[in-house]
Amino acid sequence: MLTHVVMWKFKDAEGKPKAENIDIVKSGLESLLGKVPALKSIRFYKNEVECDRNFDAMLVVKVEDADALEAYKTHPAHQAVAAYVAKVTVGRAAVDTTAL
Repeated sequence: MLTHVVMWKFKDAEGKPKAENIDIVKSGLESLLGKVPALKSIRFYKNEVECDRNFDAMLVVKVEDADALEAYKTHPAHQAVAAYVAKVTVGRAAVDTTAL
């Protein structure tokens, strides 16, 4: 099992405040379960403690292996959400691991 962890810093964009963009992305990403066959699980977490150094949100995705991760990343439903994410974020970090 491979765990894909992504964190973002969000911004006011697309005519919406940062908090609303976080909620839109959360809803969009969580809706991928059942649409993207490679996904075993997907969880979105919002940062709860205000700190300039913290990221605003974190995504934890579980897939079978690196091929399944690639299938998730390139799936049209994911690509649609990712296009919005690119417009409303200013920073991203990711880790792919089998340790979680």
